Amino acid sequence: MPRFVATRPDTGLLSFPWDVPLEDWPEDRLVALPRGISRHVVRFVRVGTQVYAVKEVLEHLAMHEYRLLRDLERLDAPSVEPVGVITDRVDRNGEPLDSILVTKHLQFSLPYRALFSSTLRPDTVNRLIDALVALIVRMHLNGFFWGDCSLSNTLFRRDAGAFAAYLVDAETGELHQDISDGQRAHDLYTAEINLFGELSDLEAGGLLDESIDPMQTIQSINDRYEALWSELTAPEEFHTDELHRLDSRIRRLNELGFDVAEIDIITDWDGSQVRIQPKVVDAGHHSRRLLRLTGLDVEENQARRLLNDLDSFAASTDQQGEDEEIVAHQWLTEVFEPVVRSVPRDLNRKLEPAEVFHEVLEHRWFLSEQAGREVDTMKAARSYVDEVLSAKPDEKLALPTSPTED
Repeated sequence: MPRFVATRPDTGLLSFPWDVPLEDWPEDRLVALPRGISRHVVRFVRVGTQVYAVKEVLEHLAMHEYRLLRDLERLDAPSVEPVGVITDRVDRNGEPLDSILVTKHLQFSLPYRALFSSTLRPDTVNRLIDALVALIVRMHLNGFFWGDCSLSNTLFRRDAGAFAAYLVDAETGELHQDISDGQRAHDLYTAEINLFGELSDLEAGGLLDESIDPMQTIQSINDRYEALWSELTAPEEFHTDELHRLDSRIRRLNELGFDVAEIDIITDWDGSQVRIQPKVVDAGHHSRRLLRLTGLDVEENQARRLLNDLDSFAASTDQQGEDEEIVAHQWLTEVFEPVVRSVPRDLNRKLEPAEVFHEVLEHRWFLSEQAGREVDTMKAARSYVDEVLSAKPDEKLALPTSPTED
């Protein structure tokens, strides 16, 4: 009998054929989902309404990754959620089998290759790389050394026209109190090598726009990373009569989606010069504010877009001076929820609700430009559902109704 190590065990997992190598599992026990490139055998299984990713790997690697993902979860880092490890597996002949790492499938997420069924456009490549760079920076701020940064080890979710990236493979990772400059440089070097291979592979398969040069593209990774890392962590000096620069720095960080929880302020010997340095920077500035006001838990750029619409709603209803939580509740019930409810049930697996709302706002702007006047949001929503959403592929897993895997 295999041994299960889990913090939140799902007894439904006990019924799976753990005495069979993962690559030999019958198709009727699996869920068909796009998989990224992996050095290990990875499959998806369903228990009730929950889908899990199961990866076959050596026991010490499975335990290391499981514990590391648990630590990242406690740090609220963008990574997949660990469920447990299955060890002491043997086949029907008594031969030992590798252990299994179980993680939860991240809904509405896709590996980078599965995002596109046609040529990968330049702006899409840039958005993917920006998301990956932001993920690396966030991990480094948490003291995490990845060791194998790549698009293949990342899952992407749509985020109001951009992408949000999640770490999906922490097998080579290490968590430290602070990450060294050498470790940061190693991760960036690894990212460049891996991305060059991945983009070259897409190019060979005809999935990369001819205008994109893989070598030129990966050479921008370091500059993108250093610009964001410097904005988040670099010290800044100014005269005491320029204290407004402190507020400006914090506002810039907020615009990037980060909150400053702690900042060092040091004055020189005569008090004429001030040196500031952010010490604790937490991602999720806009998503935390939206969650507090409305209870909606969404990606950062989606939250920024929804908050902008909330502010517009407050202005259009002349409620700028009212309690923002009261206005937010009114916006939620009169604007956001009616738009989400306008999506027919058979289309609600296309995109998650916050992304639908973002795209409706984009569609409303397009219709308004065409009409030369402001178009009603609900009219735009109906037009979007009929003309745009219905043609999109499903990005949420459609679970079968058969109970054979329960």
